[in-house]
Amino acid sequence: MGDYKVVTSDFVNLQISTSKNDISFAEKRFPKDITIVDLKAKLELVTGGNCQTMKLEVYDKNNKLVCKLEDNDKQLGSYPIDSGMRLHIIDQFLLKNEFDSKDVEKFELSSEEYAKKSDSVRAFLMKNKLGQYNEEYQKKKEKSESEEKTLADKMVINSRCKVIIQNTSARLGTIKYIGKVDDLQGYWIGVQYDEPLGKHNGSLKGKQYFECPDKYGAFLKPQVVTMGDFPEEDYELNEEI
Repeated sequence: MGDYKVVTSDFVNLQISTSKNDISFAEKRFPKDITIVDLKAKLELVTGGNCQTMKLEVYDKNNKLVCKLEDNDKQLGSYPIDSGMRLHIIDQFLLKNEFDSKDVEKFELSSEEYAKKSDSVRAFLMKNKLGQYNEEYQKKKEKSESEEKTLADKMVINSRCKVIIQNTSARLGTIKYIGKVDDLQGYWIGVQYDEPLGKHNGSLKGKQYFECPDKYGAFLKPQVVTMGDFPEEDYELNEEI
């Protein structure tokens, strides 16, 4: 299957199901720049699965197979995945899962127990120098984060901005937050759009980073945000009906 470019938002919301049960569990939100091997690491922490046996498949809302996430080095966003699809975990060693289900007892390894596992994703990555344990990967990650910080440092809170994401129309807004976001890599710009084109009210996972009306807020990478003199457009209709 060929490569695909990320042309939508920086996150994707996926329903989760496992090889123990085809029923979808709670919806989880993942950044599109996460690599497949790091995605497996996150899933392993709460399922007790195994990196070397875990396979991931994505199905659409009609339960039709969309793709298989077979390349550990690829980013999640390089696959044709949209929010609302189902991420199915196939793993013969999969234990009990963490996702919300009335009939399933929750299972989650502690950090200490996970560190002791010799067959975990972390152990596999360290042994084979993959993902975050790969020196070249770390250098690229550090360079990318340094470039993001340079761009973010030029931004000013409450300045007007234009957001340009590939294959979408430009959006105008105001910069409300600059910096790190918990559990996400790199630097982010919190923007309040002029229209309800966002995802939230400036909060993420219960933490409020800035204030704005619901559905007007978004977190974006500095690369897609341009600060400048962009007057707010008048969207009101003046014609009488």
